[in-house]
Amino acid sequence: MPLLLVMASLIQPFSATWQHLNNTVLTEYVFNTTTLVFGVGIGTFGLGVGAAWLSALCEFPGRRLLSWALLLPMAMPAYIIAYTYSGILDSFGILQILIRSTFGLEYGDYYFPQIRSLGGAICMLSLVLYPYVYLLARVAFAGQSLTTLESSRNLGRSPWNSFLFVSLPLARPAIVAGLSLAIMETLADYGTVSYFGVNTFTTGIFRTWHGLGELLTAAQLCAFLLLFVFALMLVERESRNKLRYYQNFTLTKTKSIVLRKWHAVGAVILLSFPIIMGFLLPATQLAVWAINHWRKIEKVEFFYLLLNSIILAAAASVLCLALALFLSYVKRRFGRQRELVQTEIIKLGYAVPGTVIAVGVMLPAGWLDQQINELSVQLIDESFGLIFSGTLGILLFAYLARFLSISLQAIDSGMSTIKINLDESALSLGASPSHLLTRIHLPMLRPSLFTALLLVFVEVLKELPITLILRPFNFNTLAIRTYELASEEQLMDAALPALSIVAIGLIPVLLITRIIIQDKN
Repeated sequence: MPLLLVMASLIQPFSATWQHLNNTVLTEYVFNTTTLVFGVGIGTFGLGVGAAWLSALCEFPGRRLLSWALLLPMAMPAYIIAYTYSGILDSFGILQILIRSTFGLEYGDYYFPQIRSLGGAICMLSLVLYPYVYLLARVAFAGQSLTTLESSRNLGRSPWNSFLFVSLPLARPAIVAGLSLAIMETLADYGTVSYFGVNTFTTGIFRTWHGLGELLTAAQLCAFLLLFVFALMLVERESRNKLRYYQNFTLTKTKSIVLRKWHAVGAVILLSFPIIMGFLLPATQLAVWAINHWRKIEKVEFFYLLLNSIILAAAASVLCLALALFLSYVKRRFGRQRELVQTEIIKLGYAVPGTVIAVGVMLPAGWLDQQINELSVQLIDESFGLIFSGTLGILLFAYLARFLSISLQAIDSGMSTIKINLDESALSLGASPSHLLTRIHLPMLRPSLFTALLLVFVEVLKELPITLILRPFNFNTLAIRTYELASEEQLMDAALPALSIVAIGLIPVLLITRIIIQDKN
């Protein structure tokens, strides 16, 4: 419904505000969004694929530790790392103050890259989104056939050529899947680009709605952003439409390339770089700021922020889990074309930016409020005000549209491991469909249920644009308060709520690490 309503806005007349945007900033939105997507795509590809190949197919000291540590930046939301690096690298940040005091310089006497720029946004997003590519690419590299790689080496290919012309093409589906996730997250980002002053579609949508009060024009901007997303998906799909990827999987572990001396040192340095820059350095800085300023923090306010965030995330994760379990069970029991199409449509939700979901939800909510109030004025000469808009119910509905696909994919994955023969045996022995679900499926799905619940919980906890747009009046969460304080340049005061989000975000990262990144030695 949100997607259809947003796309339907294109058939409405374009207002004078749209013409103003078209004449002034629309070209900048397109250019910055396109540049951001390609920049982050290149950054995540370089960091993720290189790290995946080294950790999966090479042997060197510290490989096991680095293999799981490379996922740590996934716990760091992009807007939080942007705030942290601004406090470190800005003109009045720690590093530039140290440079000026050490060399006796004044600001302007030396060149220093501007962190609050399009290039800075690309760097920040690449540092926290490369784990999507790394995770899937590593699994693909580790599962590649021993015979294929050894045949390449026996035919005279060097390790580098074998990687470039054999391993990399075979891993392309996994790499593209990781890049797609990273690009979708980039298109959905609001906090980083807003704080860095980079005009993209997401910032334009927010300003048009809240700054100019033009919901229809904001919806039309959302529609163009959706066309951008679907165009990327179509181009990638067509590019590999006639290609096929086959691998001869074997139980024999691929022989590792043993790195010695300087090659091993180089591998450790290369793999340590994204870990340090994407997690350790910003997390350490946040911890220092939080320790130095915790006495100034209003304890009661922080408690309510934490409570609001936990209640909201818990309610959304339970709703997503319940509906995903129902949908997955219906698809398993019936498996007709209709059920399959419905679940595939639902899985598109995570590919849609949060601002688009928020606008698509507000359109019907605002229309319903208007209709109810017009009717109430006619009947009882009194207006009820906002009934749906600006409520926790509409906020949870938006979370459901955005994050249901996460729960559904986790539960579908668990369901696929349960043989259909178990269902047939239980039903033939007199079990009802409800008993089949509660007594057989649920106990076997516990790991998948826990994973689905936890992943949605953390995603909602750090979600910014949907919460910022749809939250009730005077309702704050950790993410909103972090954004507000950082926008007011109170970076040290924002450290504690930001660090809390990062700490909670570590839980699913460690869970994923335990489940997926396993060393077979």
